[in-house]
Amino acid sequence: MSGHSKWHNIQKTKGAADAKRSAAFTKIAREIIVAVKEGGSGDPANNSRLATVIAKAKAVNMPNDNIKRTIDKALGAGNTDSFESVVYEGYGPAGVAVIVEALTDNRNRTAPAVRHAFDKFGGNLGATGCVSWSFDRKGVLVIDNEEGELEEDKVMEDALESGASDFSNEGPVFEVYTEPDDFGAVCTALEEKGYTFLEANISMVPQNYITLEKEEDVTNMEKLIDMLEDDDDVQNVYHNWQQD
Repeated sequence: MSGHSKWHNIQKTKGAADAKRSAAFTKIAREIIVAVKEGGSGDPANNSRLATVIAKAKAVNMPNDNIKRTIDKALGAGNTDSFESVVYEGYGPAGVAVIVEALTDNRNRTAPAVRHAFDKFGGNLGATGCVSWSFDRKGVLVIDNEEGELEEDKVMEDALESGASDFSNEGPVFEVYTEPDDFGAVCTALEEKGYTFLEANISMVPQNYITLEKEEDVTNMEKLIDMLEDDDDVQNVYHNWQQD
């Protein structure tokens, strides 16, 4: 399974990660609150969803104090935050498949905003299930190897021994794939072996990728992703666009 284009898409569309760090922390805090409430526990050892979100938080260098404060807030009796998970599916320019995951306290605000983004940049929002059939839900751990210090055979061995289902060498990064239920255990095992992650999340991985030939479509696809990711309610944007 090659995730090369997926990672480089992330690099390009989220390349201003440092500038958007505050927004990223806010979105992850929302995920933590939902995970604690739905899982009924602030202990990641007893709440697999929370463990997954904490791994994601660590991958973007969210401070431990922020994570703890958010968990404590979610456990507080006075916390009235209430978010629901909503998934939107549609097509970007030239038929690129797009999945948008959101956490919202007001669907009447989120749905029109998502639809507007699709309409504005040459896409269209579709019905539930229209594109998700062409994605697989997988745990994804991205390990930095830009300096070439890690040996592929060793990383692959450690990943598979930790319970990973697949492994890919993508030049500057190694990608480790897991089944969703195994994500937390694999993440913990690799952390104990000394690995850190550029990305750690349960993601929708495309079964196939498509390229965009027209510069106009490329520009519109980039703007569509940016507009969706800039929406406070949107947590994740997945697509099958392969960049050259």
